[in-house]
Amino acid sequence: MSEKSGIVILGIFAADTAYKAKRLPHIAETLMGSGFTLGPGGKGSNQAIAAAKAGGKVTFISRVGNDAFGAMALAAYAEAGVKANVMQMEGVSTGAAFIFVDEASGDNAIIVVPGAAGLIGIEDVEVNRAAIESAAIFMTQLEQPLEAALHGLSIAKRAGATTIFNPAPASAIPDSIYGLCDFIVPNEVEAAELVGHAIETDEQARAAAHTLVDRGAKAAVITLGARGAFYHTAGQSEFVPAFSAGNVIDTTGAGDAFLGGFATAISEGRAPIEAVRFGCATAAIAVTRPGTAPAMPSRAEITALLRSL
Repeated sequence: MSEKSGIVILGIFAADTAYKAKRLPHIAETLMGSGFTLGPGGKGSNQAIAAAKAGGKVTFISRVGNDAFGAMALAAYAEAGVKANVMQMEGVSTGAAFIFVDEASGDNAIIVVPGAAGLIGIEDVEVNRAAIESAAIFMTQLEQPLEAALHGLSIAKRAGATTIFNPAPASAIPDSIYGLCDFIVPNEVEAAELVGHAIETDEQARAAAHTLVDRGAKAAVITLGARGAFYHTAGQSEFVPAFSAGNVIDTTGAGDAFLGGFATAISEGRAPIEAVRFGCATAAIAVTRPGTAPAMPSRAEITALLRSL
C-alpha cells in the first residue's frame, strides 16, 4: 500500500450572511446594524479552506446547488487550493447561514440551513471511498446527516487513517462513534452537551475530556475560546493557552480555523500538543478579521505568530 497523505474532510458548505449589531432583535423588532458580509462558510468547508491555507493537501466532500452560492463555493475552493469532490444538484438550493455578530465583543450566534448538503448520505462517502482510504487524515462534523459522518469515520478507521471528529453543532451522538475517533474535538458548549455538565472551569474541562476518552475516543481536545484548549489522552493532559494576534473582530470561524490548523499539523506528523498549539495560532489570527473562510490565515502567518511567542 502506498504511504497515506493528505486530509479528506466531509461536511457542508453554507453561504454566510453575517450581520453586525449591538444585539439580536426581539420578535417584531427591527434594529439598525453596523456591518454586513457575504462569503463562503459551513463548518466542513471552513475547515477545508483553513487546512489548505495552513499548508495541508485537502479534499473536500459535499453537495451544493447549481446556483450563485454553489458557484461561490467552487470559486473559494479553487482560490484556496482545495480539491472539491462536490456534487452540484439541480432544483435544490445551496446551504446558507444567518450569523449575528456582537459589534462590541465579536461573539456570534448562528442559524444554518444545510440545503443541498443536508442530502449528503452514505452514497457520497462510498463514491469517495478511495480518497478516504488513502488519506492520512479524515475529518467530519455534524452539520450533514450523522449516518454519513459515521460511515466516513468507519471507512477511515478501518483503512488506518487518523480520524478527527468535531461533534458540532451540539447534539446527541451514539456511543459507537467514540471508538472511531482518534481525536474528538468539541468546543465547551458541545462538550457540555455530550457529558451533561457545564464546562466553566479548568477542572470541569478536565473531567469532560476524561469522560470522552473513557467512552472510547483515543484523545479529546476541548476548545475553550479565549482560554485556549485542553488536550487529554489516557497518558497525558495539558492546557494550551490561547494566543493573541491582535484585536478580536469576529469569532465566527475560530473553531473551524483551529481544526483546520490542527488537522494540517497532525497530517505532517507533528506531536498532538504541537498540533494543538498550531491550531490555537491559526484561530488567533482568524478572529482578528471579519468573515469566516476569508479570515483563515496563511502558513506563513501562522508560522510567524508561533515564532513570535
